[in-house]
Amino acid sequence: GINAEYGKQWYQRRVRGRDCFALSKLVGEEGEVVGIDMTKEQIEVARQYIDYHTTKFNYSAPNTSFVDGFIEDLSSAGLQPSHFDIIVSNCTVNLSPDKRAVLEQAYHVLKEGGEMYFSDIYTDTIQSKDVRSNMVLWGEGFAGSLHWKQLHQLAAQIGFSKPYLVSTKPVKMDRPEFKELLGDAKYCAATYRLFKLPARKYAGTCVLYDGSLPGHEDSLVLDHKTTLETDKMTCVSGDKVAALAASRFKDTLTFKELKEVDCVACRSRRIRLKFCV
Repeated sequence: GINAEYGKQWYQRRVRGRDCFALSKLVGEEGEVVGIDMTKEQIEVARQYIDYHTTKFNYSAPNTSFVDGFIEDLSSAGLQPSHFDIIVSNCTVNLSPDKRAVLEQAYHVLKEGGEMYFSDIYTDTIQSKDVRSNMVLWGEGFAGSLHWKQLHQLAAQIGFSKPYLVSTKPVKMDRPEFKELLGDAKYCAATYRLFKLPARKYAGTCVLYDGSLPGHEDSLVLDHKTTLETDKMTCVSGDKVAALAASRFKDTLTFKELKEVDCVACRSRRIRLKFCV
C-alpha cells in the first residue's frame, strides 16, 4: 500500500550513525554497538566515521559496526538471536508499517533481561484509513502512530514486560492542513522501556540500589513512577522485580523479601508492606 512504501522510505531517515557513536562511548571499549539502516548511502556515511571515533575514544579497536537491513527483519541482517543487552530507537518505530514485526524481531535478538528503550509518537485515537494512507502524514510521523493501548497489547502478545513509561510530552499540531485531516486527535512523544522477561515469576520484593552506576550515583530511574534511591529500600511490584532481576542492572541491586522493612516510598505514604511502585 502507499503508506507502507512511504513509511519504508522515511522510517530510518534520522539515523546517520550519531546515536550509535554516542552509545559507543557509553558502553566502553569492551562493549559492542551495531547500527542498522535500510539505505546503503546512510550506512556508507556512518562507516566513514568509525575510525575517527575509535581514535577519539582512545580505543584499541572499533566497537561499532553498521549493517544494511530492515528493522522488521533483523535476523536477515545478520543480528544473532538472544545476543543484545539493549536496543535503542529514536522516533523510528512509528515510521515502520509493521510494528508487530519490529517488536517481534527486537524480542528475538535481545538477551533474557534485555531491554528495548525507545522514543516514539503516540495518539489517543485509532487512525482512520485516510490518515494512514496520507504520505505527508507518514513522513511527519503522525499516520504511523499507535494508540498507546495498542503498544500494551503488542508487548503482551509478543512476551515483553508491560511498557514502562519514562517520559512524555505533547506534540503540538501547528499546521492547519494537518489539523483538518487529523481532527481532534491528540499526539504525544513518549519514551518507553520494554524488557524481555525470564520465564520465572516473581513476587513483589524490596530492592536496594548501591549507587555504583556512573552518572546515577544518587538514584536509578526505572520509569516515571519508580525511582530507586541509593542505599534506601524501595518496595517494587513483581513485574518490575522480574525486569530488574534479569536486567543489566542486576549486579547493582539487592533483592530482599518483604518484611518489616524501612521502605522510603512506603513510609512517605504511611503504609507498610504494600507495593508503592
